[in-house]
Amino acid sequence: MSPKYRFDANQNPCPIRSSDSILLDRVAPLALIPLNLVNPRIWLTSLALFLLVGCAGDTRHRIIISTTDQRMVVLRDNVRLTEYPVSTSKFGVGDSPGSYATPVGKLKIKKKIGGGHPSGAVFKSRRPTGEVLEVDAPGRDPIVTRILWLEGLESRNRNAYPRYIYIHGTPEERNIGKPVSYGCIRMRSRDIIELYDTVKVGAKVLITQKPFPTPKPSPSPIPSQTPQNTIR
Repeated sequence: MSPKYRFDANQNPCPIRSSDSILLDRVAPLALIPLNLVNPRIWLTSLALFLLVGCAGDTRHRIIISTTDQRMVVLRDNVRLTEYPVSTSKFGVGDSPGSYATPVGKLKIKKKIGGGHPSGAVFKSRRPTGEVLEVDAPGRDPIVTRILWLEGLESRNRNAYPRYIYIHGTPEERNIGKPVSYGCIRMRSRDIIELYDTVKVGAKVLITQKPFPTPKPSPSPIPSQTPQNTIR
């Protein structure tokens, strides 16, 4: 029986998709051919391609977050899929350790945490505590529901992962749409569940201070003029 998973360079399990099975049938027999009967460079290149296929992550979805608008847009195949209100840092933007600021630039989803837990489930150090909070529970502000852990892809946000910058749920949904976080991107529980189920590890994230473009209003149709009858 063919294995259901293989491992990438970081020892992360990658599921073998149906398209991979075709590649498996074509490439795996190379491992049975004696090296003296095949070009070693071709053999190694083919084997490397086999190991990497399917491990690139989510290339269909992109997330764009505007700290000015406090909104998130999700794209699928470069087409706008949906939009959510968010909450970024009350301390502005930045990446310095201890700044509590939201990093800007290009990042990616490194890890997904919390799948299958109920809405409002409380997480501490990325582990569920067993507690479940109602929306806007008084005096409570933990991480809840789901976590998308971000990794920076540029020098200006290289500390995002060790700073534990997440996209996550918050019980303080009354403050969504305002910059009140301590660096992370907060979302309503129902929204982070939907996002979590949509995107996969590897999806690219762009955090920018620029506002989203304002859609231009459609021009009003010109009313048709009915010619008046002229009495001659």
